[in-house]
Amino acid sequence: MTTTVDSEWFPEEKYRVQKTWLQSFCTRVLKTGPVPKHIAFIMDGNRRFAKKASVEKAEGHRRGFDKMAEMLQWCLDLDIKEVTVYAFSTENFKRSREEVNGLMELARQKFARLLQEKEQLMKHGVCIRVLGELHLLPKDVQEAVAEAMYFSRNNTNAILNVCLAYTSRNEITNAMKEMAVGVEEGFLRPSDISEELLERCLYTSHSPDPDLLVRTSGEVRLSDFLLWQSNYSVLSFVDVLWPEFTIWHFYSAVLHYQRNHASVTAAREANKQDQAERQQRCDLTCAVRELETRREQNQETSTNMQEKLKQYTQERQARITKFLAHLERKRAENINCLLPEASDRERPVTKLVPTC
Repeated sequence: MTTTVDSEWFPEEKYRVQKTWLQSFCTRVLKTGPVPKHIAFIMDGNRRFAKKASVEKAEGHRRGFDKMAEMLQWCLDLDIKEVTVYAFSTENFKRSREEVNGLMELARQKFARLLQEKEQLMKHGVCIRVLGELHLLPKDVQEAVAEAMYFSRNNTNAILNVCLAYTSRNEITNAMKEMAVGVEEGFLRPSDISEELLERCLYTSHSPDPDLLVRTSGEVRLSDFLLWQSNYSVLSFVDVLWPEFTIWHFYSAVLHYQRNHASVTAAREANKQDQAERQQRCDLTCAVRELETRREQNQETSTNMQEKLKQYTQERQARITKFLAHLERKRAENINCLLPEASDRERPVTKLVPTC
């Protein structure tokens, strides 16, 4: 089983040659409407494509990578600032050893190629983030992933999130564990735990939720991908295998988003308002409890309820800010440790992972 390393992450020349006037026209038309800021893709169907085309599974996955690179060009053309792709689920480790080894080899080659294309990456200003249980990957893949994140950390024009060794359930579980540790270590109080804080502990904490989530292959499920973040996303299930996904399928998905943009945006804003109101009620309950406790202990207090509520809210926000800074430092140090030794002299102590 072999794979090639010829595929590029940014095949600009090939794309320019293939792009037609009709595609350019459609791009301009779509830009007149609301364009998603963040699109997520479940790139499903590589193995079925390989079977259909009578090629090895590894070739199917390589064609899938080529399609991803092409899709990134479409997104850049539409000024879509953030893309998240489901590259490898932790569930995929249950596949045959041959296929898993082939996928790891493909990841090894593609991240090595990305390092070779550093100039193009910097030209486009793309920040690379890799999300998942990176410790499950081979050590050399971990190093390549860390290096790609390191040298693109300050890019702000566009963001590519690659979910590798990822499941949403693990992500949510880890976020809950981090909050529990925060309480145990004294950074947080149990009453500080909320939906908003959980969201800020997810791997995607620096990203807005996806506006549009596209899944290919005809399957109508999320397969443990961005379960929390896609609650108010427009979902587009496309009945085509990923390597056969075309720009016309892409345009159709964006058009589907535009048709549903108003209702989804309204629902998302209503949820934000509801979250804020729930937090305010929680703060009020905690502030009242603290005042009552002080009075029961005969402690002098001239603070009225409004002042106490404001004070409690500020203290809670300060605790959360301190906890999140600690969590980000810890995660940055974890990635920092994966960098190959050659990068040691340039390593920052903290903030390796950007907030771009």
